[in-house]
Amino acid sequence: MTRGEANMAKMMTRPAPVTISAGRARLKGDLAVPPGARGVVLFAHGSGSGRLSPRNRFVAEALNARGLGTLLLDLLTEEEAARDERTAELRFDIPLLARRLAAVSGWLRRRPETAKLPLAYFGASTGAAAALVAAAACPEFVYAVVSRGGRPDLALEFLARVKAPTLLIVGERDPEVIGMNEAAASLMKAERRLEIVPEATHLFEEPGALESVARLGGDWLLSHLPRRVVSLRPEEA
Repeated sequence: MTRGEANMAKMMTRPAPVTISAGRARLKGDLAVPPGARGVVLFAHGSGSGRLSPRNRFVAEALNARGLGTLLLDLLTEEEAARDERTAELRFDIPLLARRLAAVSGWLRRRPETAKLPLAYFGASTGAAAALVAAAACPEFVYAVVSRGGRPDLALEFLARVKAPTLLIVGERDPEVIGMNEAAASLMKAERRLEIVPEATHLFEEPGALESVARLGGDWLLSHLPRRVVSLRPEEA
């Protein structure tokens, strides 16, 4: 998918701003659900980033164009993000970030336009670790996970409990993270695949690199999300 096509997708599926309660925190997000969506993908950004990440927004728009809903989310409140900029104390608090992903997942399962859509996670860097921990905690309704330049080493004790098929995408010129992902894949019991994008570095800034991420991630999600609707349990309705 070209950047021009991604811009067209953005015009077709405008994200709506939402505010979601996760415990005491109120998190800002941008929700986009194309007509006839096959599923909804919850994004978990990396350290020092947020819902406005240009890389995640590009991928989200590409997924929207392929019929997938997306929720780009700030995992930290504005006050927490400001504190984290000074102290870096929250960006590696994977249990906190995973709890928030789980809370937002519950919100998606109660919201009318997403309640019957299969749910997947797309995590970047440290956000990938949070996505894997949350997927391990919610195996009954997380159907797939995609990791971009992820840090699964921060979720080692949870990897064997992940049941969702997981795609690990790493840049060829990011050797340390490749090693982390190879080690993580060896610990996982669920279906998993490691894809290495040629010539790409950690942030996938090279020409065509993000397009490859969007294509690989979209293919994985569409091949693993069920076509049937997901029914809520009575206690969740």
